[in-house]
Amino acid sequence: MLGAIAGDIIGSTHERKRATTRRFALFPTGSRFTDDTVLTAAVASALIDARHSRNGAAPDYHSAVLAFARQWPHAGYGGNFRKWIHSDNPRPYNSWGNGSAMRVSPIGFAFDDEASVLREAERSAAITHNHPEGINAAQAVALGVLLARQRRSKDEIRATLTDRFAYDLDRTVESIRPTYQFEVSAQKSVPEAIVAFLDSSDFESAVRNAVWLGGDADTQACIAGALAEAYYSGVPTHIATETQRRLDPEIVRVLELFNHVI
Repeated sequence: MLGAIAGDIIGSTHERKRATTRRFALFPTGSRFTDDTVLTAAVASALIDARHSRNGAAPDYHSAVLAFARQWPHAGYGGNFRKWIHSDNPRPYNSWGNGSAMRVSPIGFAFDDEASVLREAERSAAITHNHPEGINAAQAVALGVLLARQRRSKDEIRATLTDRFAYDLDRTVESIRPTYQFEVSAQKSVPEAIVAFLDSSDFESAVRNAVWLGGDADTQACIAGALAEAYYSGVPTHIATETQRRLDPEIVRVLELFNHVI
């Protein structure tokens, strides 16, 4: 979960401002957490509450996401999601955007079998992103996190996600970047974020790859960071420290609880 948040903060100053080199400063002035962090924490909070439930209740993603979004209303949400936040009766709006994928990573850390991960990823997506591509994107990221945690090889992760979701992952960051543009659709941003991870050699290079692509930098680095954290067994200390310095205490509390409970 911390890897996703680190990616969000590192990418936050590069959204619509394409990095010209992979050697950009990780935490320049203005680096901050955005909606990716808020909603990742919301999904984690729903999982924590479910684990504490005495009646075995399923995670209530709807209530948690709504509560966190309303607590941080200016985190940079998309237009349709802002309407959802302020609706008297928030309903799914058939989104095929990448918002379901950027918040889903805690599910990949919380469950240890594929069926549970896919089920819960779909449930977490469907509160807003009930379009098939919105659901696929969430499931792909969550399943990728699970496979990475299970020490599956990158070739196996690539093959599994390609077969199940028909994503073109047989590419490189270098081949994507020359013609790539800002894109928020799940179909045209989530596979690229996964490639950024697959093309990496460590956590930091995964996040740098995702930002360097020049797309929806904070969200794609959030996704790549989640996968990289799972695969490389954590977040480097210097990145973790700078990330937590930029978080509100409530989000730090959720992080700590998630690490303890899940």
